[in-house]
Amino acid sequence: MEIGKARRDLLAGAIFVAFGVAFVSISLTYEIGTPVRMGSGYFPLVMGGILVLLGVLIVGKGLLAGSGEPIGIWPWRAIVLITVAVLLFGLTVRGLGLVPALAVTALVSAFASPRVGVVQAVVIAVGLTALCIVIFVFALQLRLDPFGAWLRF
Repeated sequence: MEIGKARRDLLAGAIFVAFGVAFVSISLTYEIGTPVRMGSGYFPLVMGGILVLLGVLIVGKGLLAGSGEPIGIWPWRAIVLITVAVLLFGLTVRGLGLVPALAVTALVSAFASPRVGVVQAVVIAVGLTALCIVIFVFALQLRLDPFGAWLRF
């Protein structure tokens, strides 16, 4: 078994385990509850546990298979743009509101792929924004302001 060849699986599994452990540890600061009466920490606890389990399985697969390709070149453009998009959403969702924040986030995220042009990015942003509004505002009935205080005239 050559560990160098299984780096992708080992790294992916370690990332899953790290996020799972983070979710579990944060969820323990909230009320867990029971499956019938779930507290605010129940869902993150379960999801964190699933992430840890998946991570362990992926690491195990990497160790058992021992084969694979090297990691290769890191997609820095995608890493930077996805990180910027998430930060933009967090910083603007209250001020701009849900619709503009989603649109900006989806637009910036679409440019993470070098194969996406301006027209495709706009179509992706409009589609994802509409889908998120349907899911979160209409289906789940979350009370989110479509337009925030920064856009009130």
